[in-house]
Amino acid sequence: MKRKHPLKISKFTTYTSCALLLIGLGLQAMAQDAKEIVQKMDDKMRGESNYQELTMTIVRPSWERSVSLKSWSKDTKYSLILVTAPAKEKGQVFLKRDKEIWNWVPSIDRMIKIPPSMMMQSWLGSDFTNDDLVKESSIVNDYEHEIIGSEEIRSRDCWKIQLTPKPDAAVVWGKILVWVTKKDYLELRVEYYDEDEELINIMELSDIREIGGRVLPTHWEMIPAEEEGKKTVLVLEEADFNTRIDESFFSQQNMKRVR
Repeated sequence: MKRKHPLKISKFTTYTSCALLLIGLGLQAMAQDAKEIVQKMDDKMRGESNYQELTMTIVRPSWERSVSLKSWSKDTKYSLILVTAPAKEKGQVFLKRDKEIWNWVPSIDRMIKIPPSMMMQSWLGSDFTNDDLVKESSIVNDYEHEIIGSEEIRSRDCWKIQLTPKPDAAVVWGKILVWVTKKDYLELRVEYYDEDEELINIMELSDIREIGGRVLPTHWEMIPAEEEGKKTVLVLEEADFNTRIDESFFSQQNMKRVR
């Protein structure tokens, strides 16, 4: 009976082990790179703290309505949004402080806590959800990230990255796909899927220009995938990414005072 040469087995085992190790390291590096890309994209849009003025236009087949907003945020834990027009909603304030979200409604003199179960509900009648506007979930920390391809969006070469929720993350989406420019980490397109992997919303970001000392998309459109003729447009009018905001600014007391 012919014996197998032990040296050949040893070489085969060594080559296989090395190949598997290299594949494993490659996959690990790719996952790490994907997270770093999303982190850089998120940092560019947020900064450590920022102040913004925006106009939100809700578009429907037979009507349009515009809402003016002021927004302050710090890190990913704190944000405050003030509605400045129209008169019907003027003075409403939305506050996120860590994991708690509150809505001050001056017309009824009432402070309302928004529970996690309401994160998927429409924000001020728009196609944005409560979660979209106050960013309760973190696209960096609450998801696993994977580069699944490269595509060109409006003549800009982009990474296509899939975000899958971590098992213990309290998030509203079953999956998110995001397109990020390779040159300067700009977010150009986002697709939001439910737990059954049905496409729900598409966000397109355009009109890239310098604002607040940064080059960013300033025109964002949230489009429901299955509702023709409906969309919500957010236009960034002014921004300041160098402003310092103390954590005490983000309080229930300040919700009643901010202008």
